[in-house]
Amino acid sequence: MVAPPVRGDNPALQKSHRPDAMTDLQRIRRTHTVRSLAVTILLVVLLVALALSDLVLGHRTYSMSDLIGALLGQGDEGTRFVILQLRMPRALIGCAAGIAFGMAGIGFQHLLRNMMASPDIIGITAGANTAAIFGIVVLGLSGMPLACLAVMGGLLTALLVMALAWRGSFDPTRLILIGIGVAAGFNALGSWLMVRSNQWDIQAATRWLTGSLADAQWSDLPILATTTLVGAMLLLALDRNVSTLQLGPEMAAGLGVRVSRVQFEVIIVGVLLLAVATATTGPISFVSFLSGPIAAVLVGRGTSALIQSGLVGGCLVLGSDIVAQHLPTTQVPVGIITSIVGGPVLILIMVLMTRRQEL
Repeated sequence: MVAPPVRGDNPALQKSHRPDAMTDLQRIRRTHTVRSLAVTILLVVLLVALALSDLVLGHRTYSMSDLIGALLGQGDEGTRFVILQLRMPRALIGCAAGIAFGMAGIGFQHLLRNMMASPDIIGITAGANTAAIFGIVVLGLSGMPLACLAVMGGLLTALLVMALAWRGSFDPTRLILIGIGVAAGFNALGSWLMVRSNQWDIQAATRWLTGSLADAQWSDLPILATTTLVGAMLLLALDRNVSTLQLGPEMAAGLGVRVSRVQFEVIIVGVLLLAVATATTGPISFVSFLSGPIAAVLVGRGTSALIQSGLVGGCLVLGSDIVAQHLPTTQVPVGIITSIVGGPVLILIMVLMTRRQEL
């Protein structure tokens, strides 16, 4: 008589008790997708709430009925002027600039394979700032001409850094080191221009360098909004290849990614977003730096946080602008608030990410 097979020898039993790796992978992906969608919805709701708060709060606080009436062309002329001509451009430009800063920031952080890296580190902001200082103190520019000069300064700085860093490909370490050197040179040049200018030009340049939404106008919105929309779409199209690049250039090339081309495209799109946003609002500190890590903490590992980083950037700018207008005894530029908040938030994020890596 043949003995019955033991449990370990039965192929059917082995199959039934074998871990289903594919099912586990699908469950993990579904969990990440649900979490990413939930975070995105919450950030959109928060961004809309902050924008509405920015519209109704101020020296005179309006009700939601006043806001709706102004949007529909009803109510008194003074209310419509304050909401539609003074507050709405500020809120919309702050939202668009924050999204641009956030998406440019995480694009460079993915490219450099370091979530603690800042896109400002490769000198783009320094180039735009120096061009703006030159335009203010030497050429006497303001408004759109000054913004165009700042954009050109950022783009030319990026081209200079890329030309100096190119050795058949963009090595992240070489790009960072050359960017630091270029940024230091432009910062020194900007300081020299400030020292040799008169007090009125110094005040104007300092106000621009701090980052402010006080001078936001409807005329600034079309270029910024169009650049942000197009740049966001391009970064989303590149997101899959950029995520693969985080495995390393050799591994990415083996998986069919054109490494140098993708790196160049991400740099150009990120520079354009950062330069146009900086030219519109000035260099609002810490937004590009913090948006990516905050979004990464919210969505968790294994999920692209590109969209969420843009939304976090918009929330940071609008939330800081509300605080800048109402918390101090006098209004201060939004860049001062982001600088004050940025340090403690950065320390908290680093602690959270370090604990997560240890686990």
